[in-house]
Amino acid sequence: MSAPAERPRVTAHEARQTAEDARERDWSRPSFAKELFLGRFRLDLIHPHPLPAAEDVRRGEAFLASLRAFCETRIDSARIEREARIPDETITGLKELGALGMKIDRRYGGLGLTQLYYNRALALVGSASPAVGALLSAHQSIGVPQPLKLFGTQEQKDTFLPRLARTDLSAFLLTEPDVGSDPARLATTAVPEGDAYVLDGVKLWTTNGVIADLLVVMARVPASEGHPGGITAFVVEAGSPGITVEHRNAFMGLRGLENGVTRFHRVRVPAAHRIGAEGAGLKIALTTLNTGRLSLPAACAGAGKWCLRIAREWAGVREQWGGPVGRHEAVGTKISFIAATTFALEAVVDLASQMADEDRNDIRIEAALAKLYGSEMAWLIADELVQIRGGRGYETADSLAARGERAVPAEQVLRDLRINRIFEGSTEIMHLLIAREAVDAHLSAAGDLIDPGKSLSEKARAGVRAGGFYARWLPGLVTGPGRLPGSYGEFGALAGHLRYVERTSRKLARSTFYAMSRWQGRMELKQAFLGRIVDIGAELFAMSAACVRAELLRTTGDHGREAQQLADAFCRQSRLRTEELFGRLWSNTDDLDRRIVDGVLDGRYTWLEEGIVDPGDDGPWIADATPGPSTREDVHRTIP
Repeated sequence: MSAPAERPRVTAHEARQTAEDARERDWSRPSFAKELFLGRFRLDLIHPHPLPAAEDVRRGEAFLASLRAFCETRIDSARIEREARIPDETITGLKELGALGMKIDRRYGGLGLTQLYYNRALALVGSASPAVGALLSAHQSIGVPQPLKLFGTQEQKDTFLPRLARTDLSAFLLTEPDVGSDPARLATTAVPEGDAYVLDGVKLWTTNGVIADLLVVMARVPASEGHPGGITAFVVEAGSPGITVEHRNAFMGLRGLENGVTRFHRVRVPAAHRIGAEGAGLKIALTTLNTGRLSLPAACAGAGKWCLRIAREWAGVREQWGGPVGRHEAVGTKISFIAATTFALEAVVDLASQMADEDRNDIRIEAALAKLYGSEMAWLIADELVQIRGGRGYETADSLAARGERAVPAEQVLRDLRINRIFEGSTEIMHLLIAREAVDAHLSAAGDLIDPGKSLSEKARAGVRAGGFYARWLPGLVTGPGRLPGSYGEFGALAGHLRYVERTSRKLARSTFYAMSRWQGRMELKQAFLGRIVDIGAELFAMSAACVRAELLRTTGDHGREAQQLADAFCRQSRLRTEELFGRLWSNTDDLDRRIVDGVLDGRYTWLEEGIVDPGDDGPWIADATPGPSTREDVHRTIP
């Protein structure tokens, strides 16, 4: 009998090294965003805007038409919100429509849609019900189909993909009660036993896990003879003996989300169901997310469109002080922000999606920026809509309907969107992930110089490498096309914004270099600074996408003038945010904040907490996840 291992005890260095080992280290293809952070504005990588093939458009538009009819007639968002679950008949209908196989190749029974049309489908479904959009996204973006597509054997693809395209739902299981973004502490084990592995452990926040038929499970294989071990990915049948869904979680938003707690006790998984090699699990997960992350910003762009529609209709009929509230500047600026930002969010998603389809560029940073920026800006858009609606924005749709008004679920959208700043990498983690990629060229050239673990001879060799790299790189940061008045003239009125992006990308690179020179090995501790660096890069990427999108629409004659107006407004708003972020790079309260945090955590300010009562209970902060047999009822349900 094999006993589950105790939760690994790891140092901060070991935790960082685990994440570092899981990174894709090679840059075999160009990356617009990577170059942007290095101060090189490679407009040629995104302009002219890539376009889908005619056949892809035909099939994609045909499916969107069918999906729209389904959303309008067979998705009852109010019922899902009221009952806190997606009806079985809705899920069955999605299966019949082929929606489970949007990203699965047609030879396996899927629809074989491009990333562009897959994301448009998610935006459409998400506008009807964010919970249904999350179900489809979790199934295909991070569930079993994507890792199998990238890393599965032909036998695994032949076995599982036809099921996943039509009948079987999938879920992705990585997080544990005491493990979030620190996978080095992963405790679920997969112990080799003959021609199988035996899984033991508990997984938390298993989106789709309550109804899934197939699971992707990340578990730690202990090293032994013939087994290098490490975090490894497995396809697991959800109905296997020893699997119990112990709890269906409830959240402030996405009330129909089928998300739970899953326990594994002595669950046998055939070795043939292992995806990739032992120890490759985190790399598989991160690679899967390179394009999988685009599903969230797609939903955010869809939410922005809905917010714009409601803001337009409401602000035109609600009168105060002698006219529609939308004509008053205080409200009008909010509407302008919603419209311009929605245009930019769609531009970012469509550009990144089409780049993924073309597969000419490495989009790992672009996808991460899209997720980061989309989730943050959509939340602000929804918050502004609630403000525009006033008391009606805070009131529930059911209450509005009960007293005879249009059932506008503005407060629900605000709640539903909030999770996107946490899902699939929180904003804070995304900042660190993107920052690591943004400084990769510097660490490759000079990382050994600031690594205390390196010998003097290694530092000497690193010095030579660094000297060569910076001798070539630094002169390019002095001047560029952004200083020439005629640059990017084909963009007309938007040319000035692209010149700003070019100039500012060089300024951003200089700021990063200065910070690395100043803080060296302590740079990784400057998380607030790194977050601002990444946020500046996100604004520059969004401005670039918006301008390229507007130029595409101008040349195709499709709302070109209006697109240029929206892009111009967005870029002007974005430039103000960018300049504020630059100011906060060097003028901020980061040092004072650290002292205050030390005082809070050391208990020096507990007197400030007096005069209240805590309505919560005194239970444990983190639930017990000791491996062993389940003592709870299995709440897993199978969709017929």
